[in-house]
Amino acid sequence: GHGVMPSTVCSVGEVLDMGYVMARDQVTSTVKIQNTSTLSLPFSVQLDSLSPTRERDRQKIPSFLTSSEQRAEIVGTQNYNGLSVFSVFPTEGEIEAGKSQDFVVTFSPDHESLYYSDRLKVVLFGKQTAHVIHLKGAARDHPMFVEGGVPLDVPVESLAVTSPVAPQEALEGGKTIFPESEQISIMSLLLLLEYVEGSAEPARAELRVGAMQTPLLAAKKAVEFSLDNVPELQRAGFALDEPRGALERGQEKRIGVSWVPPADLQTSDPPLVTALLTVKGDITESYQVLFMARVVSAC
Repeated sequence: GHGVMPSTVCSVGEVLDMGYVMARDQVTSTVKIQNTSTLSLPFSVQLDSLSPTRERDRQKIPSFLTSSEQRAEIVGTQNYNGLSVFSVFPTEGEIEAGKSQDFVVTFSPDHESLYYSDRLKVVLFGKQTAHVIHLKGAARDHPMFVEGGVPLDVPVESLAVTSPVAPQEALEGGKTIFPESEQISIMSLLLLLEYVEGSAEPARAELRVGAMQTPLLAAKKAVEFSLDNVPELQRAGFALDEPRGALERGQEKRIGVSWVPPADLQTSDPPLVTALLTVKGDITESYQVLFMARVVSAC
Protein backbone atom coordinates (compact mmCIF):
# COMPACT_ATOMS: atom_id res chain seq x y z
CA GLY A 1 0.00 0.00 0.00
CA HIS A 2 0.92 3.68 -0.24
CA GLY A 3 0.55 6.16 2.60
CA VAL A 4 -0.55 9.60 1.38
CA MET A 5 -0.57 12.82 3.39
CA PRO A 6 -3.46 15.19 2.68
CA SER A 7 -2.24 18.68 1.78
CA THR A 8 -4.14 21.89 1.05
CA VAL A 9 -3.38 25.54 0.30
CA CYS A 10 -5.60 28.38 1.55
CA SER A 11 -5.98 31.72 -0.23
CA VAL A 12 -6.03 33.73 3.03
CA GLY A 13 -3.74 33.78 6.05
CA GLU A 14 -4.60 33.47 9.71
CA VAL A 15 -6.98 36.45 9.74
CA LEU A 16 -9.87 37.41 7.45
CA ASP A 17 -10.89 40.99 8.21
CA MET A 18 -14.26 41.85 6.68
CA GLY A 19 -13.68 45.52 7.45
CA TYR A 20 -16.41 48.06 8.21
CA VAL A 21 -20.00 47.59 7.14
CA MET A 22 -23.20 49.44 7.92
CA ALA A 23 -25.26 47.78 10.65
CA ARG A 24 -28.05 45.65 9.11
CA ASP A 25 -26.11 45.45 5.85
CA GLN A 26 -23.95 42.50 4.81
CA VAL A 27 -20.75 41.80 2.90
CA THR A 28 -19.22 38.59 1.57
CA SER A 29 -15.69 37.37 1.01
CA THR A 30 -14.47 34.23 -0.73
CA VAL A 31 -11.88 31.85 0.69
CA LYS A 32 -10.38 29.39 -1.78
CA ILE A 33 -8.85 26.11 -0.60
CA GLN A 34 -6.91 24.00 -3.08
CA ASN A 35 -6.39 20.27 -2.67
CA THR A 36 -2.74 19.72 -3.61
CA SER A 37 -2.70 16.02 -2.70
CA THR A 38 -3.53 12.98 -4.82
CA LEU A 39 -6.65 11.90 -2.95
CA SER A 40 -10.11 13.37 -2.46
CA LEU A 41 -10.56 15.17 0.85
CA PRO A 42 -13.91 15.14 2.68
CA PHE A 43 -14.26 18.39 4.67
CA SER A 44 -16.49 20.12 7.17
CA VAL A 45 -16.47 23.73 8.35
CA GLN A 46 -16.88 24.72 12.00
CA LEU A 47 -17.46 28.10 13.66
CA ASP A 48 -16.52 28.60 17.30
CA SER A 49 -19.70 30.63 17.88
CA LEU A 50 -21.74 27.51 17.02
CA SER A 51 -19.64 25.13 19.13
CA PRO A 52 -21.74 22.88 21.43
CA THR A 53 -19.22 23.52 24.23
CA ARG A 54 -19.34 27.33 23.94
CA GLU A 55 -21.63 27.84 26.94
CA ARG A 56 -19.32 25.75 29.10
CA ASP A 57 -16.25 27.60 27.83
CA ARG A 58 -17.84 30.93 28.81
CA GLN A 59 -18.03 30.02 32.51
CA LYS A 60 -14.83 31.88 33.24
CA ILE A 61 -13.79 35.24 34.66
CA PRO A 62 -15.25 37.96 32.41
CA SER A 63 -12.59 39.26 30.05
CA PHE A 64 -13.13 42.90 31.10
CA LEU A 65 -11.83 41.95 34.57
CA THR A 66 -8.53 40.69 33.15
CA SER A 67 -5.61 42.65 31.73
CA SER A 68 -5.40 43.27 27.99
CA GLU A 69 -2.44 40.87 27.77
CA GLN A 70 -4.53 38.04 29.22
CA ARG A 71 -7.54 38.57 27.00
CA ALA A 72 -7.93 35.96 24.32
CA GLU A 73 -11.52 36.27 23.17
CA ILE A 74 -12.17 34.25 20.05
CA VAL A 75 -15.90 34.81 19.77
CA GLY A 76 -16.71 38.50 20.08
CA THR A 77 -19.90 40.50 19.81
CA GLN A 78 -22.93 38.56 18.58
CA ASN A 79 -26.14 39.67 16.88
CA TYR A 80 -29.11 40.65 19.02
CA ASN A 81 -31.45 38.74 16.71
CA GLY A 82 -29.85 35.40 17.57
CA LEU A 83 -28.64 34.73 14.02
CA SER A 84 -24.96 34.15 13.34
CA VAL A 85 -22.90 37.24 12.58
CA PHE A 86 -20.62 35.18 10.34
CA SER A 87 -21.85 32.33 8.16
CA VAL A 88 -20.02 30.07 5.72
CA PHE A 89 -21.18 28.10 2.68
CA PRO A 90 -20.72 25.24 1.97
CA THR A 91 -20.32 23.65 5.41
CA GLU A 92 -19.35 20.19 4.19
CA GLY A 93 -18.44 18.33 1.04
CA GLU A 94 -15.43 16.87 -0.73
CA ILE A 95 -12.55 18.44 -2.61
CA GLU A 96 -11.31 16.23 -5.42
CA ALA A 97 -7.58 15.71 -5.97
CA GLY A 98 -6.04 18.74 -7.65
CA LYS A 99 -9.29 20.74 -7.45
CA SER A 100 -10.26 23.83 -5.45
CA GLN A 101 -13.27 24.70 -3.31
CA ASP A 102 -14.64 28.21 -2.78
CA PHE A 103 -16.06 29.06 0.64
CA VAL A 104 -18.29 32.15 0.83
CA VAL A 105 -18.05 33.92 4.19
CA THR A 106 -20.92 36.34 4.94
CA PHE A 107 -20.75 39.08 7.58
CA SER A 108 -24.23 40.25 8.65
CA PRO A 109 -24.16 42.47 11.78
CA ASP A 110 -27.49 43.74 13.12
CA HIS A 111 -26.16 46.55 15.36
CA GLU A 112 -23.15 48.80 15.81
CA SER A 113 -20.02 47.25 17.33
CA LEU A 114 -16.30 47.28 16.61
CA TYR A 115 -15.69 43.83 18.07
CA TYR A 116 -17.39 41.21 15.93
CA SER A 117 -15.16 38.13 15.74
CA ASP A 118 -15.29 34.38 15.32
CA ARG A 119 -13.01 31.51 14.35
CA LEU A 120 -13.45 29.28 11.32
CA LYS A 121 -11.94 25.80 11.14
CA VAL A 122 -11.71 23.59 8.08
CA VAL A 123 -11.62 19.97 9.24
CA LEU A 124 -10.64 17.02 7.03
CA PHE A 125 -11.92 13.48 7.55
CA GLY A 126 -13.89 14.71 10.56
CA LYS A 127 -10.81 15.00 12.79
CA GLN A 128 -7.83 16.73 11.17
CA THR A 129 -7.86 20.54 11.34
CA ALA A 130 -6.40 21.79 8.08
CA HIS A 131 -6.90 25.56 8.44
CA VAL A 132 -7.85 27.96 11.22
CA ILE A 133 -8.97 31.46 10.21
CA HIS A 134 -9.87 34.25 12.64
CA LEU A 135 -12.84 36.26 11.34
CA LYS A 136 -13.13 39.94 12.23
CA GLY A 137 -15.52 42.72 11.35
CA ALA A 138 -16.94 46.03 12.53
CA ALA A 139 -20.33 47.65 12.05
CA ARG A 140 -21.41 51.28 12.32
CA ASP A 141 -24.75 53.04 12.25
CA HIS A 142 -23.23 55.81 10.15
CA PRO A 143 -21.15 55.57 6.96
CA MET A 144 -17.83 56.82 8.36
CA PHE A 145 -15.21 55.50 10.74
CA VAL A 146 -11.92 56.44 12.39
CA GLU A 147 -9.24 53.88 13.23
CA GLY A 148 -5.86 53.96 14.88
CA GLY A 149 -4.18 54.49 18.19
CA VAL A 150 -4.35 52.54 21.43
CA PRO A 151 -7.82 51.21 22.37
CA LEU A 152 -9.25 53.04 25.36
CA ASP A 153 -12.47 51.05 25.70
CA VAL A 154 -13.19 47.48 26.74
CA PRO A 155 -13.63 45.10 23.77
CA VAL A 156 -16.64 43.44 25.42
CA GLU A 157 -20.16 44.62 24.87
CA SER A 158 -22.70 45.22 27.60
CA LEU A 159 -25.82 43.08 27.56
CA ALA A 160 -27.88 46.26 27.55
CA VAL A 161 -29.32 47.30 24.20
CA THR A 162 -28.48 50.95 23.72
CA SER A 163 -30.68 53.25 21.69
CA PRO A 164 -29.35 55.01 18.58
CA VAL A 165 -27.51 58.29 19.05
CA ALA A 166 -29.97 60.94 20.21
CA PRO A 167 -29.62 64.70 19.78
CA GLN A 168 -27.31 65.92 22.51
CA GLU A 169 -26.58 69.15 24.25
CA ALA A 170 -23.62 71.24 23.18
CA LEU A 171 -20.25 69.97 24.37
CA GLU A 172 -19.66 72.88 26.73
CA GLY A 173 -22.81 72.21 28.74
CA GLY A 174 -25.06 74.51 26.76
CA LYS A 175 -28.71 73.93 25.96
CA THR A 176 -28.47 73.82 22.16
CA ILE A 177 -30.17 70.79 20.60
CA PHE A 178 -28.61 69.79 17.30
CA PRO A 179 -30.86 68.86 14.37
CA GLU A 180 -30.86 65.23 13.20
CA SER A 181 -28.29 65.94 10.47
CA GLU A 182 -25.85 67.43 12.99
CA GLN A 183 -26.00 65.02 15.90
CA ILE A 184 -22.72 64.78 17.78
CA SER A 185 -21.09 61.84 19.48
CA ILE A 186 -17.76 62.00 21.32
CA MET A 187 -15.13 59.26 21.39
CA SER A 188 -11.52 59.19 22.59
CA LEU A 189 -8.37 57.91 20.90
CA LEU A 190 -4.83 57.68 22.26
CA LEU A 191 -1.99 58.06 19.76
CA LEU A 192 1.31 56.99 21.36
CA LEU A 193 4.57 57.81 19.57
CA GLU A 194 7.82 56.33 20.91
CA TYR A 195 11.07 57.84 19.67
CA VAL A 196 14.11 55.57 19.92
CA GLU A 197 16.90 57.48 21.60
CA GLY A 198 19.65 58.45 19.15
CA SER A 199 17.64 57.36 16.10
CA ALA A 200 17.72 59.30 12.84
CA GLU A 201 14.11 58.30 12.16
CA PRO A 202 11.18 60.09 13.82
CA ALA A 203 8.52 58.20 15.74
CA ARG A 204 5.49 57.54 13.52
CA ALA A 205 1.80 56.74 13.94
CA GLU A 206 -1.34 57.31 11.94
CA LEU A 207 -5.10 57.72 12.08
CA ARG A 208 -7.32 56.37 9.31
CA VAL A 209 -10.57 58.06 8.33
CA GLY A 210 -12.91 56.08 6.07
CA ALA A 211 -16.22 56.50 4.28
CA MET A 212 -18.19 53.32 3.67
CA GLN A 213 -19.84 52.40 0.40
CA THR A 214 -23.32 51.13 1.17
CA PRO A 215 -26.58 50.64 -0.75
CA LEU A 216 -28.55 51.42 2.41
CA LEU A 217 -27.96 55.14 1.98
CA ALA A 218 -28.40 57.28 -1.08
CA ALA A 219 -25.21 58.89 -2.36
CA LYS A 220 -24.71 62.10 -0.41
CA LYS A 221 -21.99 64.68 -0.09
CA ALA A 222 -18.47 63.59 0.71
CA VAL A 223 -17.37 62.86 4.27
CA GLU A 224 -15.21 65.71 5.58
CA PHE A 225 -12.68 65.61 8.40
CA SER A 226 -10.49 68.16 10.15
CA LEU A 227 -8.09 68.13 13.10
CA ASP A 228 -7.81 71.24 15.23
CA ASN A 229 -5.06 72.52 17.54
CA VAL A 230 -2.40 71.99 14.84
CA PRO A 231 -0.17 74.91 16.00
CA GLU A 232 0.01 73.50 19.54
CA LEU A 233 0.88 70.06 18.15
CA GLN A 234 3.65 71.56 16.03
CA ARG A 235 5.10 73.39 19.03
CA ALA A 236 5.30 70.04 20.86
CA GLY A 237 7.26 68.54 17.96
CA PHE A 238 4.41 66.72 16.17
CA ALA A 239 4.27 66.91 12.38
CA LEU A 240 1.02 66.01 10.58
CA ASP A 241 0.22 64.92 7.04
CA GLU A 242 -3.22 65.94 5.75
CA PRO A 243 -4.89 67.13 8.97
CA ARG A 244 -8.02 67.91 6.95
CA GLY A 245 -9.66 66.59 3.81
CA ALA A 246 -12.72 65.02 2.17
CA LEU A 247 -13.58 61.48 1.11
CA GLU A 248 -16.01 59.99 -1.36
CA ARG A 249 -17.88 56.83 -0.44
CA GLY A 250 -15.58 53.82 -0.40
CA GLN A 251 -12.43 55.87 0.18
CA GLU A 252 -10.02 55.93 3.11
CA LYS A 253 -7.42 58.54 4.01
CA ARG A 254 -4.57 58.49 6.49
CA ILE A 255 -3.51 61.27 8.83
CA GLY A 256 0.18 60.58 9.29
CA VAL A 257 1.82 61.79 12.50
CA SER A 258 5.56 61.92 13.22
CA TRP A 259 7.46 63.20 16.22
CA VAL A 260 11.06 64.20 16.92
CA PRO A 261 11.90 65.38 20.46
CA PRO A 262 12.38 69.16 20.63
CA ALA A 263 15.81 70.29 21.82
CA ASP A 264 14.35 71.63 25.06
CA LEU A 265 12.37 68.47 25.89
CA GLN A 266 12.32 67.42 29.53
CA THR A 267 12.31 63.60 29.50
CA SER A 268 10.56 63.57 32.87
CA ASP A 269 7.66 65.51 31.37
CA PRO A 270 6.78 63.95 27.96
CA PRO A 271 4.40 65.97 25.81
CA LEU A 272 0.65 65.27 25.92
CA VAL A 273 -1.46 67.37 23.57
CA THR A 274 -5.20 67.02 23.01
CA ALA A 275 -6.82 67.79 19.68
CA LEU A 276 -10.35 67.36 18.35
CA LEU A 277 -10.87 65.37 15.15
CA THR A 278 -14.23 66.27 13.61
CA VAL A 279 -15.78 64.00 11.00
CA LYS A 280 -18.88 65.22 9.12
CA GLY A 281 -21.11 62.86 7.18
CA ASP A 282 -24.80 62.24 7.76
CA ILE A 283 -24.01 63.29 11.34
CA THR A 284 -21.09 65.06 12.98
CA GLU A 285 -18.76 62.94 15.11
CA SER A 286 -15.97 64.28 17.27
CA TYR A 287 -12.96 62.29 18.43
CA GLN A 288 -10.84 63.57 21.29
CA VAL A 289 -7.35 62.53 20.21
CA LEU A 290 -4.63 62.38 22.87
CA PHE A 291 -1.18 62.80 21.28
CA MET A 292 1.40 61.34 23.67
CA ALA A 293 5.10 61.01 22.89
CA ARG A 294 8.09 59.71 24.80
CA VAL A 295 11.73 58.82 24.30
CA VAL A 296 12.61 55.13 24.77
CA SER A 297 16.01 53.46 25.07
CA ALA A 298 17.33 51.49 22.10
CA CYS A 299 18.22 48.47 24.23
